Amino acid sequence: MSFVKSTLLTACLCLFQFLLSGCASLPEILGGRADIEFELEGRAAVRYGEEGGSTRISWRHGASSDDVLITGPLGQGIARIVRRGGEASLTTAEGKEYRAGDAESLTESVLGWRLPLTGMPDWVRGRASVGRAAQVERDEIGQVKEVKQDDWRIEYLAWNDALPSRMTLSHEGARGRVELRIIIDQWKKAPQ
Repeated sequence: MSFVKSTLLTACLCLFQFLLSGCASLPEILGGRADIEFELEGRAAVRYGEEGGSTRISWRHGASSDDVLITGPLGQGIARIVRRGGEASLTTAEGKEYRAGDAESLTESVLGWRLPLTGMPDWVRGRASVGRAAQVERDEIGQVKEVKQDDWRIEYLAWNDALPSRMTLSHEGARGRVELRIIIDQWKKAPQ
């Protein structure tokens, strides 16, 4: 595996780890945009084939944008994924920038596997995305236990009030298995 793919795999693992627990914050240049639907910090562990790692993540999601900052354990930047409308970019700590029409295509070309950024805004809120086929399993009290959508399986392991705090996302693809373990430490701005 090349150095760039290894570094970016670590970054994406950190991206998912941001959902688990975060101390890093998004850069001030993002400002206080009114279209922000939620903002969270957490930790993620990613396993892709024989590779794996963990990281911290800060994610700011809006209706037409995403800003994801992936950092190492000491807060140093590893990568930033930005989606604005119909374009996505991934910038590494070394300043290399990659672009594509969407985050899924971008991460597949750079990392070798697709980061499911299209479904994740709903999945981290404990629900399936509207308008796409899904299977939803609930527990005995009616809380979502598992969602299967877009060839991903999302298992909810813990909840904090009405929002998930721990989950596992897994996908079996032609290039191998991807597993993301996510812990959301803090909803800085909880979804409505």
